Amino acid sequence: MLEKLAKQTAIYGISTIVVRLLSYLLTPLYTRVFGQAAYGIVTDVYALIPFALVLLSMGMESSYFRFAAKAEAEGGRDKEIRGKKRHLFATTWGATLVASSIFFVLVVLFRSTIARWMGDAYVGNELYVVLVAMIILFDVATMIPFSRLREQGRALKFVTLKACNVVINVTLAVIFQATGLFESDFGVGWVFVTNLVASVATFLLILPTTERTVPRIDRSQLRRILAYSLPLLVGGIAGTANEFIDRQMIKYLLPEDISMAQLGIYGAITKIAVVMTLFTQMYRLAAEPFFLANFSKEEFIESNAAALKYYMMASMMIFLGIALFRDVFALIVGRDFREGIFILPVILGANVLAGVWLNLSFWYKREEKTRFAVYVTFVGLIVTIVANVALLPRWGYYGAAWARFVAEAAMVAVSYYLNRRYFPTPYDVRRIAEYVVLGVALFFVSEALLPHVSGVVEYGMNIVIFLLFVAYAVWREKIDLRALVRSALRRR
Repeated sequence: MLEKLAKQTAIYGISTIVVRLLSYLLTPLYTRVFGQAAYGIVTDVYALIPFALVLLSMGMESSYFRFAAKAEAEGGRDKEIRGKKRHLFATTWGATLVASSIFFVLVVLFRSTIARWMGDAYVGNELYVVLVAMIILFDVATMIPFSRLREQGRALKFVTLKACNVVINVTLAVIFQATGLFESDFGVGWVFVTNLVASVATFLLILPTTERTVPRIDRSQLRRILAYSLPLLVGGIAGTANEFIDRQMIKYLLPEDISMAQLGIYGAITKIAVVMTLFTQMYRLAAEPFFLANFSKEEFIESNAAALKYYMMASMMIFLGIALFRDVFALIVGRDFREGIFILPVILGANVLAGVWLNLSFWYKREEKTRFAVYVTFVGLIVTIVANVALLPRWGYYGAAWARFVAEAAMVAVSYYLNRRYFPTPYDVRRIAEYVVLGVALFFVSEALLPHVSGVVEYGMNIVIFLLFVAYAVWREKIDLRALVRSALRRR
């Protein structure tokens, strides 16, 4: 069992990172093809799609895993268990299909009104709204089949289909750019066309895995499922809203003549923080199954405390590696978007904090006190709204970056308070603070020296500053580099 878990964790982790990196290839392309305002539409739409997916999936993915496990726990012959799971699959899949279909019909009927709500950039481009609704329809339609693949342990099939979606999307984007379609009157609309084709293709490819199951809702079973999934839905909505609402507030709180351009710059710069985002994703993929395994309480506490310390050490290395060389990373996006590169350290800091409160969430997931997730995410949402209202009108997208940082800090504070009160864990706060203070101090040392040097000297100094942090961490943690090298060579 442990070998199987380790194998699937590695497959999901590595493949997810590869797929995410492939999808990020679209950022350099789109920020060179489209202007700031046009890319603002892309940023706006792709911030809203995850919210719609969370709302329409209704927490059914987690419910499918939960009730599938219950079917196995109830026992019986293999055929009976498979029948129960098939019945569960039909109900959860049917419920999400009904929800997404109703959503699509409503969007089509009220597309003009929705376009006006979304802003002037969409008025006269109602087809954008319809295309996005179709993307959401097909993405929701594949959610439960993808969950079924994970529940069945079919990791390779899962990641292959996910990779196909991204490859189709990227390939079509390159073709459309080469043929000049992005420069036509329909412009940004072709971005949604590429995504729609990829979503439809993924839906068709995943259908054979459903074994001809017909979506059919069992009302009594659906009531039990919803009783379990609705609290997860509430927390999911708050969490996802916290991720996208800063984009919406840029659009609505700033003057119309600059809002979409500001949104485009903000979206492009946040994409540069991909390395930190991927590191947090890698950590989550590895840590969730690890910490939610059947550890004793003492083993869990010891491991969780150590993990947070090493997470902070590694994340501050990544922070410095990107922040000190942000002018190099700025080359990822088009020239028109590089003016916003100064907000990158703030975005990176927010991403570091996101990983901290992720680590602080494992104890209440282990103890099945998931209501605390609702408290944490709603605090983050409220702080995001208040901070953006206060800072956006003054600082523009720079204010949005700081609002994001403050919201993540607030969630860390609430998570830490809940941990100290209900599940005290001996985190090495002093050592963690050392890494944070040293990393931030070295960053400001670089900022103070930069005006006086340039070119090769600047990069040389930043390399030295980065290596100073690495050397300190190696010395502080008594890491045996020779042993690590020997171990790596033996594995080869």
